[in-house]
Amino acid sequence: MTEKVKVTTLGCEKNLVDSEIMVGLVQQRGFSIAESNEEATVMIVNTCGFIDAAKEESVNTILDMADLKRTGNLKALIVSGCLTQRYKEELMKEMPEIDGIVGTGDFHKINEIIDEALLGRKPVMVGNPVFNYEQALPRTLTTPRYTAYIKIAEGCDNACTFCSIPIMRGKFRSRSIESIVAEAENLAQQGVREISLIAQDSTNYGTDLYDTFMLPELLNRVSEVPGIAWVRLHYAYPGFFTDELIDVIASNPKICKYIDMPLQHSEDHILKKMRRPGRQRDVRELIEKIRSRIPSVALRTSLIVGFPGETEEDFEKLCRFVEEVRFDRLGVFAYSKEEDTPASRLPDQVPEDVKEWRANTLMEIQRRISSEQNSRHVGKTIDVLIERYDGRNDVYIGRSQFDAPEIDGEVYVSRVETDIGEIRKVKITHAYEFDLSGEGVPV
Repeated sequence: MTEKVKVTTLGCEKNLVDSEIMVGLVQQRGFSIAESNEEATVMIVNTCGFIDAAKEESVNTILDMADLKRTGNLKALIVSGCLTQRYKEELMKEMPEIDGIVGTGDFHKINEIIDEALLGRKPVMVGNPVFNYEQALPRTLTTPRYTAYIKIAEGCDNACTFCSIPIMRGKFRSRSIESIVAEAENLAQQGVREISLIAQDSTNYGTDLYDTFMLPELLNRVSEVPGIAWVRLHYAYPGFFTDELIDVIASNPKICKYIDMPLQHSEDHILKKMRRPGRQRDVRELIEKIRSRIPSVALRTSLIVGFPGETEEDFEKLCRFVEEVRFDRLGVFAYSKEEDTPASRLPDQVPEDVKEWRANTLMEIQRRISSEQNSRHVGKTIDVLIERYDGRNDVYIGRSQFDAPEIDGEVYVSRVETDIGEIRKVKITHAYEFDLSGEGVPV
């Protein structure tokens, strides 16, 4: 009997890419992909271990899938990803339901793990996270056919005091431009129109391979791939955002005018304790420069509230910073005390209820700002990537170049006939807190 494998992915887009490669590998081996959890004979849970909430979700998912040994067809439960890289011993000791474990640097060995697990040998393959996947590995997309992610680098060298990514993903290591472009070509041949380039620190791309910042060159090379209409950039570290990078984003029509640049905080003494580059003055100058050279740009950032030592005054200043800078997109996280990180040992930890209140308060401020920022599109004609059709309301729903998949807003489009995955011009008529609506422009 051919095994039926199901992969459940938790966490970030980088984890999603790893899952897609594992799906490709098991298919190459001859296993089939289960349509549902209940019919799976092999379940792979690709976990996230970034913050406490993600760990809890991962553990609960593992336990839920273990029930399928009793209620479904499951023979082997395999756990992969960041949680296994960090807690392999604890997982195997505390969760006997697990039949095999594979780390972030060994997921390309998934078929070996499956074989061993099915024989009841409880394999554990968690070595140092030094592996970088290449385009030659098989990969089966789980995203819609018109959009895909490409990891341009793995790991991180920045050593932010709150972050456990280097523990779970290792040191920063870039893939070659040739490998990334080849993968983009493969994806374009499958019908992908939008490529999102991802890394924990994308602006540092190439410094380890080429001894210089190569992200501008990479963006231009990927944009030249036939069939690719949009190239989107994620997780730009502010300390390495060069003038050349700004110019490339401004001048290349295929590069989305969208910059995802996590800042984490505004106050200098908090940034210093976080071990983040630069200070608020540097950040403000960079944002002003970006907006002056790319007037249509949508700026997304992520902020952490409740970092150890953050006072009520610090939080009020952070709120004023958000009010003044007026980000188009904003994510807020309550600080999570991660073991083995320097920040976990800092004094003046902020109570959980205070952290949650601050996160909610800041998001309420952003809701108003987001609505006001969205209103600037009213009356303008923008390109929209059509993603689905709502028959009940007779509208198509898509995204502009200013909105990333899954995390940002959508555009509701009426009076248009189109296929899913096409990019259509839409005249915006209404703006809301996070979304837009408009009418299709005749071709």
